[in-house]
Amino acid sequence: MSLLIRTCAALALSLSLPLAAAPAPMHSQFLPPDDLALRAAAPDQQQLLQVTEYAVVVGNQRQSTQQPIPVTSPLMIRLKGKSLNKGATIAQVILNFDAESKSLKKPVFDDKTRTLTLSYPAVQYRMIVDLLRNDTVYVQFLSYANGHIWADLHTGAVRSK
Repeated sequence: MSLLIRTCAALALSLSLPLAAAPAPMHSQFLPPDDLALRAAAPDQQQLLQVTEYAVVVGNQRQSTQQPIPVTSPLMIRLKGKSLNKGATIAQVILNFDAESKSLKKPVFDDKTRTLTLSYPAVQYRMIVDLLRNDTVYVQFLSYANGHIWADLHTGAVRSK
């Protein structure tokens, strides 16, 4: 009888506890502090990719129908890899580098092409290529119901020498 009472008491206690917050996204340890509580709820969507290959593309285009004729040279890196979290559909990441804008475009995940597009200032190009050459790199994308979006490139934890 005592075992039955203890079991019922344990069950009643567990049911009376408030539900735990939704589980943190994978790799949440790499997110900055959430001082404004923008990530208070669980993300609506998470895409987590481990980069296995990359390609650098330095373009050159001239739009001859405009006057004066603008010449642009877009710089981008195309990342491919394997999805790491359940439900992730990400297939590739495009990193665009912009030397001219005062603000960057927001991260965008396109469900149809399964492509995440991120923008970075051109001054970060060398550092990102260095990470890709020397470390295991992950790409993370989180979107929340309140409109907040977070995306990053990060390495795994590295022990100092």
